[in-house]
Amino acid sequence: MNIAILSRSEHLYSTKSLLKAGRSRGHDMEVIDPLACNLTIKSGKAVLRYYDDIVNDLDAVIPRIGSSQTATGVSVVRQFEALQVFSTVSSQAILNSRDKWTCFQLLVRQQIPTPKTVIGNFYGDAEGLLNQFPDGPIIIKLLEGTHGNGVILAEGRKHALTTIETLESLNARFVLQEFIEESKGADLRVIVVDGMVVAAMKRQCAKGDFRSNLHRGGTAKSVSLSKAEEQVAIKTAKTLGLGVCGVDILQSKNGPMVLEVNSTPGLEGIEKTTQKSVSKSIISYIERHYKL
Repeated sequence: MNIAILSRSEHLYSTKSLLKAGRSRGHDMEVIDPLACNLTIKSGKAVLRYYDDIVNDLDAVIPRIGSSQTATGVSVVRQFEALQVFSTVSSQAILNSRDKWTCFQLLVRQQIPTPKTVIGNFYGDAEGLLNQFPDGPIIIKLLEGTHGNGVILAEGRKHALTTIETLESLNARFVLQEFIEESKGADLRVIVVDGMVVAAMKRQCAKGDFRSNLHRGGTAKSVSLSKAEEQVAIKTAKTLGLGVCGVDILQSKNGPMVLEVNSTPGLEGIEKTTQKSVSKSIISYIERHYKL
């Protein structure tokens, strides 16, 4: 098959891993920078050019769309969908997962547990927002932040109030989220591919931080999930329509809670920690799709 990875660079770990996995299975693999695509609708048909060449020979694409290129990247994926090219993650699923509030709204419809979350407003009622939470630490998140960016731990009410007022003055979109103290700065990163858990690790934040992201100094170890944790991860992927995703789960006293969902999870940390090739699982997913 002819498979393209939608990525800004062929030198990124995840992109290189996918290229290697696909080529090892005998597929023709290439990298397409979504920012270099030219999209056209002509005579009722979709046309996609990569630089000056018309792209009309692909069987599948693997989106690796960064958060800063969401709008452009999603438009490119949608154009491939119009061309009947299979995408491991649909354009709508990317949008659903990127906006944290939309994501939580979809999850709650299927009764998937999440920490208590309140969306911010723009009419200056910071006190009213905070009154919905008990005194103590609270998490404040920008709606479209990734990799721990745009996530603030307000240790007390005064800090939270100042932060909220600043975000409101900037018209920034954000949510407030309860702080799950018993998780102790740790979470589970679970990779789901085609409705199956293919790898899982437990991440622990670095000393002095509360975010468990590995590129922020966190550590990780391979883990076996409980049945409840596995079920929550799989149900989350299904609810959001994600063929490939990373589901971040908190281990709370009330059971597993979904903290965040990533439609373009980084592969380096999970593959090196678990010694499992998520990339091979993604290629196998594409192959199964074509056998149906």
